[in-house]
Amino acid sequence: MVSSHFDATVLQTHGAEDTIELLRNRHIDLVTVNRKLDRDYSDGLEIIKKIKSDPEIGSVPVMLVTNYDEHQQAAVAEGATYGFGKLEIGTPATVEKLEPFLKS
Repeated sequence: MVSSHFDATVLQTHGAEDTIELLRNRHIDLVTVNRKLDRDYSDGLEIIKKIKSDPEIGSVPVMLVTNYDEHQQAAVAEGATYGFGKLEIGTPATVEKLEPFLKS
């Protein structure tokens, strides 16, 4: 979805360690984090907490990908921008939500 709507490159990481390493070594415009990670089903909110508590990378915008409002609210409480659900991927509303960060 991102590549088809924006002039952006999507980079994939698999956990907190490689995400933080990437953020320290490259300019990243937006991080999207699944609520449950595919690799080990760990909690994506923990990655958001680690990013947002790190003074070097904490200013990078982060969105949680989940259909559940209570998890979105928890992510926002940790400093994330209100994200979107998997059911919303590709919708005009999600494209609009991403646009300030990814500039089409």
